[in-house]
Amino acid sequence: MSKSPSRRHFLKSSLTLIPIVSIAPQSVLSASTDIAEKPPEASTTPPQPYTPHFFSEVEWSFVNAATAQLIPDDEIGPGAIACGVPEFIDRQMDTPYAHGALWYMQGPFLTDLPAELGYQQKLTPRDIYHFGIKACNEWCSKTKGKAFSNLSDEEKVKALHELEADAVPMDEMKSSLFFSQLLKNTKEGYFSDPIYGGNKKMAGWKMIGFPGARADYMDWIDHPNEKYPLGSVSIDGRRS
Repeated sequence: MSKSPSRRHFLKSSLTLIPIVSIAPQSVLSASTDIAEKPPEASTTPPQPYTPHFFSEVEWSFVNAATAQLIPDDEIGPGAIACGVPEFIDRQMDTPYAHGALWYMQGPFLTDLPAELGYQQKLTPRDIYHFGIKACNEWCSKTKGKAFSNLSDEEKVKALHELEADAVPMDEMKSSLFFSQLLKNTKEGYFSDPIYGGNKKMAGWKMIGFPGARADYMDWIDHPNEKYPLGSVSIDGRRS
């Protein structure tokens, strides 16, 4: 999970999160020296450390440790921590999505149905994180002598694999449900618009060549297979 081949597979599979019509092909990713945008002036005020609103201190340590293993810093690009993925997840937990307001949340709960048929769980994303982190930490303490965030990198990766394989006992759900929720939100945070807390400095977009929320591309329709010259733009107008 911490090796480059796995990360390349992760990034390739995650491109489905972004409408394909909006992604420039590989041949148009780098900026041109002929057309350049004036970069925004750098702020002289250092960013303040993010304080979680939903996660407890123990849960926050888990989320940071787990997402750092799912997307590590490497030669390909910055990892989950540098890109603000934990902040994205914490902020998402205060949205209607995390409270289950987007789905029908009454029984019966047919949890073995394919995902294509919609959300079938009785737990909201907030519940999944609370129960999942608690159960995983208890299991790690019992079997490895430490909470998840205190394990070595190798032990963390192994524990995440065991979560994915339903090898971690949990009363409220299968551990694979918790793992899939964590992985899904980690991917979303890495490629989200920066206004939601993740994808700091649009690093995720720059890595795959996604131009972001530009108004239109009419001036580039007649330039097939040419390098797209402009960088990424956030919904609020910030430029990479």
